Parts: sequence; structure tokens; C-alpha cells
Amino acid sequence: MLRQTNKFLLTNLKLTVFLWVFFFSTSLTNANQLQNAVVVDPISGIAIGGYDPVSYFTKEEPELGFPEYEYIWFGVSWIFTSEANRDIFALNPQTYAPIFGGHGTMSLSRGYLSDGNPHIFKILGGRLFLFYSSANKDAFMLAQKTSYIKAQKNWDFFTAQE
Repeated sequence: MLRQTNKFLLTNLKLTVFLWVFFFSTSLTNANQLQNAVVVDPISGIAIGGYDPVSYFTKEEPELGFPEYEYIWFGVSWIFTSEANRDIFALNPQTYAPIFGGHGTMSLSRGYLSDGNPHIFKILGGRLFLFYSSANKDAFMLAQKTSYIKAQKNWDFFTAQE
């Protein structure tokens, strides 16, 4: 019971923080931008747990980046394993950054925001999808099209406010 209460409170806190950042941030003014709100570590401010987003596409498992290969995109720090990966990302960040800002895709399809786990992912259609849990990933894989459509609709709702 306590665990579910804490999860509920954390989910509501995350949503509140998301909405506050979204509504009051001057750096997020274009609702058409793919990454209106990126999941970041609350202490370091680094996206996707410090993992190199390019490494998801080039390695079997993602690799942690190094602070010396940092790139700032949408006011968020992204770190990489090499200068080459940083430069590749800089040329086309939408290709390598996780869809929905790194929020859990299946959670989003169910109507709420949760941080995606950088260890639970899938590359589909050339895009990086993160999931809150393995069970969420499995559920998504069973109904990819429907779940994606719902997630996109909910993401559009969350990001439609300017």
C-alpha cells in the first residue's frame, strides 16, 4: 500500500514538475518541437541517465557518456562516448533522442507521464523508445500500432499548451 501511494505521489509530482516546466519555460516555445520536455536526472540535469543516445543505434547495449563530450539541446545536457557521437547527434538530434522526450511510451499511451528507463528500450522505425518497465515494454510490443497512436495523442495533448 505504501509503495503504491509513493508511486502515485511520485507520478503526480513528476506531472506537476513537467507542467510547470512546460508552461513557464521560455526555451520551450514551439509546440511542434519533438522534445518539449526531456526526462533528465534531477541532480545532474543530464538526459536519459547519462547514456549516449547514439550508442543505442550502434551498440547492443547503450553506453554511458562522458561529460567532456557534452552537447546542449533544448536546454538539456546530453553526453556521449566520443566526439564523433556528439557530432552525429548535433547534426540530427531528433533521429537519436528518445521519442516523447524519454518518457515511458506505454505509460504515455495509458495517459500519464513516467520516466523511461534507459535500460528498457526498443528501436522501432528508426526511433528510440524507452519504457518504464519490462512489463510496459512487453505490453507495447503486443499492440504497437494502437499503443503508439494513443501515446502520440497523449503527448500532443501534454505538449499542445504554449
